[in-house]
Amino acid sequence: MAGGNWTAQNKVRPGVYINFKSRGGRVVTQGSRGTLAACRALSWGPVGQMMSIESGGDPTPFIGYGLTAPQSLFMREAFKGTDVSGGPTRLLLYRLQAEGAAQASAALSEGGVTATALYPGVRGNDISVTAAEDVDETGTYTVSTLVDGLVVDSQRVKEAAELAANSWISFSGDTLAATAGISLSGGADGTVNAASYAAFLEALEPYSFDVLAYDGTDSTVRQAFAAFVQRISSQAGRYAQLVTAGADRADSRFVINCGVGVVLEDGEVLTPEQTVWWLAGAQAGAQYYQSLSCAAYPGAVDVSTRLTSGQIEEAIQAGTLVLAEEFGRVRVETDINTLTTFTPEVGEVFSKNAAMRVCNTLANDIYREFSLHFLGKVKNNTEGRGLFQAAVLEYLLKMYEKDALSQRPAGADVEVPEGDRADSLIVNLAFVLAGTVEKIYMTITVA
Repeated sequence: MAGGNWTAQNKVRPGVYINFKSRGGRVVTQGSRGTLAACRALSWGPVGQMMSIESGGDPTPFIGYGLTAPQSLFMREAFKGTDVSGGPTRLLLYRLQAEGAAQASAALSEGGVTATALYPGVRGNDISVTAAEDVDETGTYTVSTLVDGLVVDSQRVKEAAELAANSWISFSGDTLAATAGISLSGGADGTVNAASYAAFLEALEPYSFDVLAYDGTDSTVRQAFAAFVQRISSQAGRYAQLVTAGADRADSRFVINCGVGVVLEDGEVLTPEQTVWWLAGAQAGAQYYQSLSCAAYPGAVDVSTRLTSGQIEEAIQAGTLVLAEEFGRVRVETDINTLTTFTPEVGEVFSKNAAMRVCNTLANDIYREFSLHFLGKVKNNTEGRGLFQAAVLEYLLKMYEKDALSQRPAGADVEVPEGDRADSLIVNLAFVLAGTVEKIYMTITVA
């Protein structure tokens, strides 16, 4: 089903076309946010494929390392959440293609069986294989695969042809002989080029996600990511935001710019680009009724660059999301995106990520629910449009109950008139977003 924005009622594909305007039109089962999408240059895992990793799951099958390994830092940070909200429930992770990447391999014996890592990358160099002949049964071998010295697979075979690939290596060759242990070598990560990022965006387009992360420094790639998120939001009807660093001139409600890095409690210093992982995960995990203003970064004890009060104000006015340390905790100053140019159509309210979460959730839920329960199933007559009007109003009331809206919606706030053609309808919504307390002005008189 198609989606996106509309200016005239001239769409060809059946779908849900939505415009957001300040103080105007904004479905219905409420969906949960929580999907983060990202790509990485990795040392293990399938290349050029979208992997779905659930929160709390073991990343080893996907990236070759356990959650506590240094190579899994990006994933640990992404799933942390904040002190007021959870992290993402799912990570859509894509391993970028790299020139010069190679699979590690080793021959167990001269002219005999060869073990080859399933995936290219240096992680394959941490694999070793042993083949021990059974002392009580000549010609029978126990072939073990070890990673970092730990056995991850063991097979008892008589012939090389009986060897089966496991989650780390595959076997080839006809002759099996005993070996005390041979380490695989030759694994290489290779070098990622710009074309790999374009392939990632093409692979990502069919998926639904809430936040896209880019942790690199290439301005061309960053701009491509920003354009991608804006396009799928305005043309495909799947609303999302990009979290990145170095995007101080993006001026877009779809782009969040991470301004500073942090210092973790173990002393590790993260750059703004590395801090993108936590911020992107926190934004994806925050629900539509939650704001991340003043939310704390778990495990962070300081920022990598301390800003003065004046510098913080300048950064906020420029649309940069700033982290600051206070009382030994690192917190978000104010939960904003890079939008700084306001119009009657796109007002200042859209510079707040909490407002964007309400709008994005609303739009994505309308898209999903209309396609599942109304499109092609309900007549475009007074009764059918009345059903849709009631469903949308019920949805808005649930948002009000969650304190996402400051005024209780009424029937007059939802209009569902017939469109210009018999197969179209229009939904006009009006609601008032609820804000969170960010500024307190106090006068204390001491007698």
